[in-house]
This record gives sequence, structure tokens and C-alpha cells, in this order.
Amino acid sequence: MSAVNAPDLSRVLVAGLGVTGRAVVEALKARNCEVLAVDDQPTPVAAVAEELRVELLDSSSATELERAFSGITAVVPSPGIPCHHLLYRLADASGVEILSELDLAALWNDRPCAAVTGTNGKTTVTELTTQMLLASGMQAAAVGNTDTPFVSAIDDKEIGYEVFVVEASSFRLDRVRRFRAKAAAWLNLAPDHLDWHENFQAYARAKSKIWETQQEGDVAVAPHDDVAVGPWTKNISSQLLTFGLGKGDVHCTDRELIAHGERIMKISELRRSRPHDQLNACAATALALSMDASAKSVAEVLGNFDGLAHRLEFVATADGVRFFDDSKATTPHATVAGMTGFDQAVLIAGGRNKGLDLLELRELAPRLAGVVVIGESAETLTHVFDGIVTTTLANSMEEAVKAAMSIAQSSGGDVVLSPACASFDWYRNYNERGDDFQRFVRLLKQGQIQP
Repeated sequence: MSAVNAPDLSRVLVAGLGVTGRAVVEALKARNCEVLAVDDQPTPVAAVAEELRVELLDSSSATELERAFSGITAVVPSPGIPCHHLLYRLADASGVEILSELDLAALWNDRPCAAVTGTNGKTTVTELTTQMLLASGMQAAAVGNTDTPFVSAIDDKEIGYEVFVVEASSFRLDRVRRFRAKAAAWLNLAPDHLDWHENFQAYARAKSKIWETQQEGDVAVAPHDDVAVGPWTKNISSQLLTFGLGKGDVHCTDRELIAHGERIMKISELRRSRPHDQLNACAATALALSMDASAKSVAEVLGNFDGLAHRLEFVATADGVRFFDDSKATTPHATVAGMTGFDQAVLIAGGRNKGLDLLELRELAPRLAGVVVIGESAETLTHVFDGIVTTTLANSMEEAVKAAMSIAQSSGGDVVLSPACASFDWYRNYNERGDDFQRFVRLLKQGQIQP
């Protein structure tokens, strides 16, 4: 990685006043930087701007946004602002440096970092790695795409974190130039966020930034023999460690999890042991050991990990039918990966497509007893499964749960909410969607609604 000059932070424009933007403003002001804020929806965040004591302009207005750039020396955009936003064009045209939150934190932090990216599994691997480091006696914090912004964690004097595990989405990595991880894992790669990135290649290029800034002595963790991620390992400066099922520096056999030739634990000791669970366990093990966690702590954490909410979470059994909530699966790749552990299931899928090809879901056909389609993509999904799996349209989550229960009772199998789409047509986020699904499953179990 070539040296990058220090940015001029004398007058910084912060774009977006959500959780990350607010934390960035606070961190900059704590360092006596002059700060101006913009937001595409200024009215809902006006109170936040007032509390932070920053001027707020409307970035959905080209005139106001151009005015905001007067005298600006750097721009820090919130992760959700898409690459085609006028903000980026104005910054590039005026020669103003664009800083990601990760780069900003890197300017002020010299403590070691691990980092995780990938289309699926980021949050789980981030949480596992953080727990492994904590169990090894390190004061670790999960930051980035989590509830804790990186810039907030580095300034937390009360806890005094020693190491950070950064969940790094493509949004956060897209403009990275300074952030460096001692150990960085790229879990997998499949089309996603094509409504944000220009194309799939741009999406992949953003992911690759997690390794670009590494140096000799750092560790890059990659899936073994992965045709999508593999080509991006060719020019890295760091040491490559691989993980996988059956092969890799860290891998799972039918019976054991092995790291660098040593047994970590038996597969039977894992609380969750579906194929994608094993891959997540291997990736987290590779990262944690690279950050000096103990093998004993790694095994202890994996042996007690029940998974995260809305990630193939078991909800309940109603009249012999098991219900699973995988609302976090917002891409076809995530749904296919999650469903590989089911031999016979009723799939509830649909929502707002993120510009992805849903035809990938057809490979699930042999595993499906039926598909209940919901949301904006219901018609598309009906065409996807036309002639191979029977589909049923549901106009609400209650209807979907009832219909799926009816199919499962007649054909056997589990019911899985794994939408392969975003939630924004019906819900504010995937958590709300999953909560709604679980609510109706409980009502079904209690006999308050009938299939």
C-alpha cells in the first residue's frame, strides 16, 4: 500500500445524519473541526442537527448541495448514500477528498483491527470473532455495520477497547484508502446491492478494498477454491489463509473442525452445524487465531453460539411443523445457502428486489414442497418457479404463515421465511419483517389463528 497524505479536516461536510453520520459529527467536533451537515431528508433529522449544533442543508436540492461545498476541505458520506448521488460528482469535480468512516477512524486509531466482508455471513462472523477475542481476555468491540460506529468505539475511554472487529459492507469499503486490518476475511461473493453499485464488478471491487490496504505480515482470510473470490487473492501483499468444508487452512471434516492441522473441536459440539454454519465457524476461527485468540476460547464460543436473530432462527413448532426465520436473507445467494440444510420445506419468499436475478432460486426446487410468494416481487417469483414448484400468493405476512402451514401439513417439511429480497415494500427493515413472521407463528401455535 502506498502512503496516503493526511487529509485536511479544517472544514468537513458530513452527508447523512443517521447513526454513523451523527457519530462522525461528534468525533470531528471533539477534535475541533468545523462541521457542516447535509441530508436528503433534512426535516426528520433537524432535531439531531440542532442537538449537534451543526448547520443542516438539504442534499436532495442540487442548489443547496452546491452551496454546501463552499470552502469544504473533506466529505464524509454515510454508508447508505449510493455511488451515483450528486454528492460524489461534486466532490470529485472540486477535488475535495471523500473519506469513509473507516478511513476517518483509521486516522485516529492505532489499535489492531480484524475485518469481515462478504455478501452473506458478515454479522455472524463478526460476532463470533468478537466473542472469541473477548473469551481470550481481550477487550474487543464489534463495530462498523453493527450498532456501534467505529469512530465512537475508538473514543470510548470508559471501556478502553484494545482491538476492533469491523463488519465492513461494500458501502463502507467503496472509497477506503487508509483503513488497514491486521486480519481481514472476505467470506463469499454473489450479486447484491446492484441498486447502489454501478455493476457487479464495481461491487466486487469495493469488497476487494479490505485486502488492498494490508501489508506484509497481515493476514487475508478467503474461502478455499472459491471461483468468485479466488481471483481477487492474486495480488495481495498479505499472507493468505483459506477456510472451507473439507479443505483449507481452517476446515471442517465430517467430524472435526481443524485449524492449521490441529483439532479445535468436534462438529457434534457445534450448536449450529448446517453447511453455512460450519463455514462461518471456520472463517471466524481463522480470523480469531490470527488475532492471537486461544484455541480453547474459540472452541468455547463455538460450542455455546446459538446464532443471531433472523438468521435461520428456529421460532417454534406448531402441530408438528417447524418454523424458521431467515428474514436476514435478502439475496438469492443467501436464501440458497441457508436452504441447503433442508431436505423438504415450504419457502416464504419475496419483497423488494435489489436488482438481482431471482432465477438462482430455481436450484432449490428439489428441496421445496411449495413456495409462498409475497411483496413486490411476488409475480416475478411466480414466474421463477413456474412449472417446477407450486406457488401461492399471500398479500400479508399473516396470509403467508397460514398458507405455508397448510402446505406443510399436507406435504410434510418445515416452513422457512427466507425472502431473497429486501423488506422495504412492507417493512422498515428485515428485523421488523422477521418479528412479524414470528408473531404470526406464535399466534398459530396458540390456536389464535388457523391455517
